[in-house]
Amino acid sequence: MQKTVLYFCDRREKVIQLARIKYDASLMKYMSLFEKVTRARVKDCFSDKNNILVFVVQETQLGKAVGKKGVMIKKLESIFKRRLKVVEFSNDLVQFVKNYVYPIETRVISEEDGIVVIEGADARAKGLLIGRNAQNLRALEEVCRRYFSVKEIKVV
Repeated sequence: MQKTVLYFCDRREKVIQLARIKYDASLMKYMSLFEKVTRARVKDCFSDKNNILVFVVQETQLGKAVGKKGVMIKKLESIFKRRLKVVEFSNDLVQFVKNYVYPIETRVISEEDGIVVIEGADARAKGLLIGRNAQNLRALEEVCRRYFSVKEIKVV
């Protein structure tokens, strides 16, 4: 499945190729089991660098996926024997970034010309957003590039 987005500006046509998403057999099994247990629609699933399984669910499906007091997440973590993170998808880039970095507190998230600027609430929040050697920031950029045309993400 390859996504192509057309943008028309300055009377020139630009074609931006978004990241091509590929799934292996194990990810397909994880997605299928997640949907069976939670009854929430999964948009995407991937494993991050810390070996945490990240599920991106459709809009308005987060409550179903998490369950009351996180029951579904705890149940799935015991089944998969891995840590899980569930993120609600949004067609709005700013809202998606806000959903992805939650529970880290941010003041303002803005986007202009493919550059996303995140204002951390305090020094601790900035440190968590950036991570050691900017690994958290690069991981966030990689995830955003799966769905949106993002050039760079900055934390101020």
